[in-house]
Amino acid sequence: MVGGQFDSTLTLRGEREAVAIAAALRARISTVGRVTVATSDLRRTRQTAATIGEALGVEPVLDPRLREKSYGEAGGRPQAWLDARFVPPPAVGDRLRHHEGVAGAETRLDVAVRAYASMTDLLLHDVDELVVVTHGFTAGLLVAAWIGMPVEAAGHVAFPVPSGSITTLREDGYFHNRAVVTVGEVDHLRTVDTHDRRS
Repeated sequence: MVGGQFDSTLTLRGEREAVAIAAALRARISTVGRVTVATSDLRRTRQTAATIGEALGVEPVLDPRLREKSYGEAGGRPQAWLDARFVPPPAVGDRLRHHEGVAGAETRLDVAVRAYASMTDLLLHDVDELVVVTHGFTAGLLVAAWIGMPVEAAGHVAFPVPSGSITTLREDGYFHNRAVVTVGEVDHLRTVDTHDRRS
């Protein structure tokens, strides 16, 4: 099924993964400091953020700009429906404004503009730890925004951020350099995989 902005809920596996994500973050984040959890307003991310927020003792803040890329009328349909109509972006040329052939679908530029704006606003929060619960395609553009890549240069950028993964970004307090510490880490999901194999 095509996800995008189709407003689905978490599956049972997704619920188990949310618990594993929350436990991993709770082990890494001190709740003594100031913590904000920001999330896409789609149900699957809101559910995940609620589990994380409970573990960290904070109420998540909704930001629709953190939504996944919209696939327009393909949302919620079988993947084969989209595959039959999808026009892949060119290897060279204007990949940012490329339309993929599906009515109502966002371009990469549409997603980049809102993701960059969200990251700019999120970084204004006076907190020690910021947890952002979003979606794979959008997450990659948030990392691009974090490192200061201009929007116009984001036509080819991609980061491997699978569902349920944790990406860690860190800014040091002295030089204010921004590091990409990990991308798409999934070690915390091993217990979920073990549970699913036993089921």
